[in-house]
Amino acid sequence: MDLTQWLTRLAEELGVADAVPDEGSTRDLLDLTREAAHGVERVAGPLTTFLVGVAVGRGADPTAATQAAAALLDEPAPSDN
Repeated sequence: MDLTQWLTRLAEELGVADAVPDEGSTRDLLDLTREAAHGVERVAGPLTTFLVGVAVGRGADPTAATQAAAALLDEPAPSDN
């Protein structure tokens, strides 16, 4: 099974068949996942995309939510002082 088949089957199973991301959105989400995993810690990757998905499920624009998360990763870490 390839990625497109997997996403289609999963979306159908979850009752969101119309929400399968296109190639560009998939690339953006994978980039975000990678950046969070490398910039924060490994587990931040999937949890970041989970939270983006929750935001979208609650009405946020998918592109805006992905960009907001990516922008947050670009910010300097808060000081521990």
